Amino acid sequence: MFGMSELAVILLVVIVLVGMKKLPELMRSAGKATRILKSEVKALNEKDAKAHQRQRQHHTSRAAARGTTAKQHKPSGRS
Repeated sequence: MFGMSELAVILLVVIVLVGMKKLPELMRSAGKATRILKSEVKALNEKDAKAHQRQRQHHTSRAAARGTTAKQHKPSGRS
């Protein structure tokens, strides 16, 4: 009798043979989905970088208004 690995190989061969017509379409769809995902991740990274840069500029301008640098500012220790 067949074991599980032999049945899995036979099932895989049948799926490939029957699905040969759909395989290129499936690969195209997978490629398109990958490109969309990459562009969305890139857009999110750029958005985060801009927000981080604005935040850093805001902290720097506040420190300059106080006459100190952001690294020199120490908390007073009062609660």
